[in-house]
Amino acid sequence: MSPLLILFIIIGYFFLLLGVSLATGKKGESTAGFFLANRQSPWYVVAFGMIGTTLSGITFVSIPGMVQKTGFTYLQMVLGYVLGYVVIALVLLPLYYRLNLVSIYTYLEGRLGYWSYKTGSAFFLLSRTLSAALRLYLVAGVLQLAVFGPLGVPFAGTVFLTIGFIWLYTFRGGMKTIIWTDMLQTLAMLLCLGVSIWLISEELNLGFSGLVHTITDSPSSQLFIWDPKAPNFFVKQVLAGMFITIAMTGLDQDMMQKNLSCRNLPDAQKNMFWFTVILVVVNVLFLCLGLLLYFYAAQAGITLPDKGDDVFPFLALNHFSAFAGIAFVLGITAITYASADSALTSLTTSFCVDFLNFKHRPEPQRIRYKNWVHLGFSFLLLLVILAFRYYNNESIIALLFTLVGYTYGPLLGMFTFGMLTRRSVQDRFVPAIAVLSPALTYVISSNSADWFWGYQFGFEVLLLNGLLMLLGLLLVSKNNSLQNFSKSLY
Repeated sequence: MSPLLILFIIIGYFFLLLGVSLATGKKGESTAGFFLANRQSPWYVVAFGMIGTTLSGITFVSIPGMVQKTGFTYLQMVLGYVLGYVVIALVLLPLYYRLNLVSIYTYLEGRLGYWSYKTGSAFFLLSRTLSAALRLYLVAGVLQLAVFGPLGVPFAGTVFLTIGFIWLYTFRGGMKTIIWTDMLQTLAMLLCLGVSIWLISEELNLGFSGLVHTITDSPSSQLFIWDPKAPNFFVKQVLAGMFITIAMTGLDQDMMQKNLSCRNLPDAQKNMFWFTVILVVVNVLFLCLGLLLYFYAAQAGITLPDKGDDVFPFLALNHFSAFAGIAFVLGITAITYASADSALTSLTTSFCVDFLNFKHRPEPQRIRYKNWVHLGFSFLLLLVILAFRYYNNESIIALLFTLVGYTYGPLLGMFTFGMLTRRSVQDRFVPAIAVLSPALTYVISSNSADWFWGYQFGFEVLLLNGLLMLLGLLLVSKNNSLQNFSKSLY
């Protein structure tokens, strides 16, 4: 494939996104429109677009790449995701709508106190900045390999252009724009997924029945692991998936901001339930694609890269047809931008609402501050991505979940304490506990094999982290009457 051809196609794609931005956002758009789309988003558009935001480019390459080693056992995590989304729809969304929140961390101020509120928001800013940068790092690497590198553009220039495009089509409309661009980008990702499966099956002369038999007859299609000492033990994976979902979606401003842009609670719950159904189907298709990729390589005698994350990009860019290669580049670009653009908007929202006291500022000043914060986080993402360039020695999806386990754990502990107890805390101690719990989690997980008879922590570090945070809050709490705000939650 010609790098110039791919570049022109990508430019055309971004002009399409820019057109959506111009149609949905207006110059001087109010902060209410930027943050929550004036709470007028159609639930079905939100549900479809959230698929792209949830999966990201990391899923696009890592889930197919893990099939060779772990088979279809990732579906154990997906089952946990389903349970987590049910909790979000039936427990967290009613709370957020009842309190009419813009930033979900405002809940912590009324329930626990000022420092708890700032700590929760700060941990979200840290976690979302790292995860968004990690996802953009992935797509920047693909664009560097397929397009900008052959044209002589350095990696830093590729990253600058990548983030610049996001800023260009989000700085006006914010959430009003993202709701619609995410739908478009999810569609592009699904088209790439479908095209890839179809082209491989054609190359292997597999009809529909042959495709089904190839997948079901493969040893890699094993679903469940029942060995308690295995890192992907069924119970461990389901619990980890459920709590990762509760933390990464239900306690995440980025994901909840889309839900809160729906017209009302019933619409937001319909969005969450239908989104869950679609997400399960898409994950199954990604695993099927991964199995077909390895089967295709074996049939063609192709030596694959050692790193699973590189398998899909390697085959798409070097061994598939030009059409399939272009579909891959567009698909991974679209899916990564679907998660990165909303992350940039949610970072802007959280910082403005939680740290700049927006509710007491006039609207013209809000718009001015919002624009500067939006630009500032764009540059921050640029710096973090360049840092990732010099350090990454493990599977990207595993790295992402490791980061989530350590940064979302304190949020999980604080929200659990706030919603399941009637106790109040000594608020000034909360920041220290929030720093101490991830540190203790790291020490315990690093020594678990020696201390706990060979047991090794995986993604469940999130549970340990949240539990330590919860225990810390209980130690500095007292059983007295809560404020009227807290009483209204029960």
